[in-house]
Amino acid sequence: MAVLTQEELNERIAVLKRFRRLLEKERDKFREYLIVLEKQQDSIVAEDAAALLAHTELEQQVVANITDLRKVIVPVNALYRDLHGKQDDVSDVEKLQQDLSNLQTEVLAQNEKNRDLLRNHISRIRTQLQSLRNPYTAKRSVYAEKTAVGSFIEIEA
Repeated sequence: MAVLTQEELNERIAVLKRFRRLLEKERDKFREYLIVLEKQQDSIVAEDAAALLAHTELEQQVVANITDLRKVIVPVNALYRDLHGKQDDVSDVEKLQQDLSNLQTEVLAQNEKNRDLLRNHISRIRTQLQSLRNPYTAKRSVYAEKTAVGSFIEIEA
C-alpha cells in the first residue's frame, strides 16, 4: 500500500468535496425539474395555456442548468476516478449518484406522462375543431351572386 503525502491527500479531499457539491447541486436541480414537471401536469389537466407556457420556459431553463452542470461534472468525475480509483470510502458519493439516478428515472417518467397528456389533449382539440361546422358554408354571399348585366349600350352624342 502506497503512502500518500499530505499534498496528495489534500488534493484528493478537495476533488472529493468539489465532486460531492456538484452532485448535490445536480440532485437539487433534478428535484426542481421534477417539481416543475408536476406543476406542468396540473396545468395540462386544467388546460391553463399561460401557466403551461410559463412552466415550459422554466423547464427549458432548468434543463439548461442541468446540462451546464453535467459539462462540469464529467471532467471532475474523471479526475476523481483517476485519483481515487475504486475505494470503499466513497459510499457517500455513490449514494448521491444512486439518488441522482433515481431522480432521473422519476423525471423521465413524469416527462413521458406529461407528453401523453399533451398528445391526448391535442387530439381532443383536433377532434373538436373537425366537428365544428361553419354556419355560413351553405349560405351564398350577396356579393357573390351574379346580377344581370345589360347587353346594349346607348350612346348619345
